[in-house]
Amino acid sequence: MPSSRWTPDYRAHVSLHPSGVVSRTTHRVPVLLRSCHLEPALAVTVFVTALAVAAGRGVAGSAAVAAAVLTGQLSVGWCNDAADAQRDTACGRRDKPVATGELPPRAAAVAAGTALALCVPLSLLSGAAAGAAHLAGVAAGWAYNLRLKHTVVSPLPYATAFGALPAFVTLGLPSPSWPAWWAVTAGALLGVGAHLANVLPDIENDLATGVRGLPQRLGPTACRWLAPLVMLAAMAVVVVGPPRGVKISDWVLAAAGIIAVAGAAVPSRARTRWPFRAAIVVAGMAVAQLLLRGSDMS
Repeated sequence: MPSSRWTPDYRAHVSLHPSGVVSRTTHRVPVLLRSCHLEPALAVTVFVTALAVAAGRGVAGSAAVAAAVLTGQLSVGWCNDAADAQRDTACGRRDKPVATGELPPRAAAVAAGTALALCVPLSLLSGAAAGAAHLAGVAAGWAYNLRLKHTVVSPLPYATAFGALPAFVTLGLPSPSWPAWWAVTAGALLGVGAHLANVLPDIENDLATGVRGLPQRLGPTACRWLAPLVMLAAMAVVVVGPPRGVKISDWVLAAAGIIAVAGAAVPSRARTRWPFRAAIVVAGMAVAQLLLRGSDMS
């Protein structure tokens, strides 16, 4: 991207030392944090760390999981902003520092590469097999950013990345084992649902700039309904999959999820955003169920 696209805005935000030397560092850190998709990165990190605790990874093992997942998520977030710099600028994305000119695309790319370099040894702290599983998920995120988001298989990287997280946890246990099928399946479904919900607000801009992943091809109406239904499927897998059987509390949560999705079917202009909200609600229920059954994953 030409420097004229960002230099004026960037200079408006940097500070000047008494010596007269412009300091870019003072402003770079908060701008980088705004560019890394911090909220979802922290959410995924907290979820996987809690899953590690529930599975029995212990304090040191869970801390290693947290560090690896956080650096992996940061690398994917910065890679996304660096790869989408021109598109985000064309769409006038004011929430993207690269698009507003506050952060050079090269800085986001360097940050992504640095986070990825840190993620490799941090992932391998959990062992070779566990580390390979996590790095495969991170690689899927990079593949999505760099190419697959433009194709009909755009949900595949999300399914791969989220489905690999239970494997990262269980393969790093003192007695490593593959995760139960239902944990991997639920993780993959949560990933696909997250993809559909995440793309929803940007479908029009994506189509205008040539991004034609599966959600863009299906259209916003279909995605609004598919997102909560896929999340509901994830919750159903967690309810019926584990060997301990279905408890009353499981049926209550499942019924609540069904009601949330069914409520979105009521035709009302005031409920146009309810399918999206239902997806978030049901996803939270599925994640809670997965955490409660974390000890059964291996």
